[in-house]
Amino acid sequence: MARNNDDMVAFLGKGTTFKGIITYEGAIRIDGKVEGEIVSQGDLVIGESAVVDAKVSVGTIVCGGKINGDLQASKKIHLLSKSTMSGSLNTPSLIIDEGVHFNGHCEMKKASQTKSDPG
Repeated sequence: MARNNDDMVAFLGKGTTFKGIITYEGAIRIDGKVEGEIVSQGDLVIGESAVVDAKVSVGTIVCGGKINGDLQASKKIHLLSKSTMSGSLNTPSLIIDEGVHFNGHCEMKKASQTKSDPG
């Protein structure tokens, strides 16, 4: 996970709004509002002030804000204690801290499993 500013390739600050498709390599942090789709093999950090209404498909997600939509992470999803999640989760590794509000569906498969592999 991106630990310093050099690892971050983009930052959407508090009070900003983006509508559309975000694609990137590396790691980004969102503290504003995003509507649409986020696609990457990299890391996504969703800050406490963020509101994400999107279909998300990335490598790793760490969320402290609000998400409405479907999340797919090829590595891991970590929902921090103040986060709110409504939608479906698909990931091989899931961490949900105490205090998270989660309403939805969760599917966990090993990273090597695919849709054609019944597991």
